[in-house]
Amino acid sequence: MLHLVRHGRPLVEPGLLPSAWELDPAGFDAIWALRESGRLPAVARWFCSPEPMALATAQLLTDAEVGVVDGLREQKRDTPDWIEDFAATVRRAFADPDRSAHDGWEPLRVTRERVVTTVRHLIDEHPGEDLVLVGHGTAWTVLAAALSGTEPDLERWAALAMPDVLEVVST
Repeated sequence: MLHLVRHGRPLVEPGLLPSAWELDPAGFDAIWALRESGRLPAVARWFCSPEPMALATAQLLTDAEVGVVDGLREQKRDTPDWIEDFAATVRRAFADPDRSAHDGWEPLRVTRERVVTTVRHLIDEHPGEDLVLVGHGTAWTVLAAALSGTEPDLERWAALAMPDVLEVVST
């Protein structure tokens, strides 16, 4: 089974790229609650995005070794601009994955190809094992769709908490 964990609540720092944001300590209780919830397997291989909020979330969720995998990064968003209607911008990215939805954002197709290739490699390297991957909502939404052979579930994306877990069985 594949368990996709969305990171905990970030500490938003205007002027800093989102990929550099740390976790908001005020959100640690939600991460500890997820750790104690029984929603994650007791025995699993753990991997995470190199982004600080994902790595810190993984470290708060498990005492196990966590592999940092660059291919699990979120959609590249090289702009520190505050986007007033972030959800609408992400929806544009899903509607036209071959184009950048905002200046400095990689096309979502690129994100999907990177994340799916990376996760298929991890699955092949660890056959039959539970994997827990700690990362990001947009990346997990495109990955879950690709692995399950369905369309991305934007309502589920919008409803994801920080942190949250998606369980995926790949086809």
